[in-house]
Amino acid sequence: MEFLNQNIVLYLAAYIISGIPFGYLLAKKFAGVDIKSAGSGNIGATNVLRVVKEQDPKLARKLGGATLFLDAIKGAIIILIAKFLGAPEGVLWTIAVLSVIGHCFSIFLSLEGGKGVATGFGVLLVMMPIPALIAIATWVISSKGLKIVSLSSLIGLIAFVIASYILYPEVPGIVAHTPIWIIAFIIFYKHTPNIIRMFNKEEASV
Repeated sequence: MEFLNQNIVLYLAAYIISGIPFGYLLAKKFAGVDIKSAGSGNIGATNVLRVVKEQDPKLARKLGGATLFLDAIKGAIIILIAKFLGAPEGVLWTIAVLSVIGHCFSIFLSLEGGKGVATGFGVLLVMMPIPALIAIATWVISSKGLKIVSLSSLIGLIAFVIASYILYPEVPGIVAHTPIWIIAFIIFYKHTPNIIRMFNKEEASV
């Protein structure tokens, strides 16, 4: 029962902490900008960079970088704590999924939120380091070539899924790749407007 209560605390912490909209808070505090009402309206690093760059490019790079870092680690930290407490793989993967859900459907933003890319790659980097590094490298290469962050993020995510199957035909501790597919589905779903704009050749670059 005590272990069950520990898991519940970890699950709640993952959802609530990952729901903290760092991009929104940083842009509001240091640039006086409401990024939910500017640019794409997204709270992620890309929109912070794009919106704040209009008034201060140097500040935009700092706030964009800080947003990316904080969004990436907020779910990963809970997984690392759970690992330290001896939580099994199933619990760790549940935390990973809840972290992405928390970011994308934040309790602090009336269940709105970001696209889940930074938070998703943050938790996946802890759970499957090598596939995640392959995905990040793919994202970097795609970004330089395509100049479209959203498309590059989705390509990186696809690279992760493929690499996870090649390197881990059976996911340690849980066998199935179900949590990975849930995370991928959420991220693709949150990118629906971007995908539509790409088809219409209206997606902006950074």
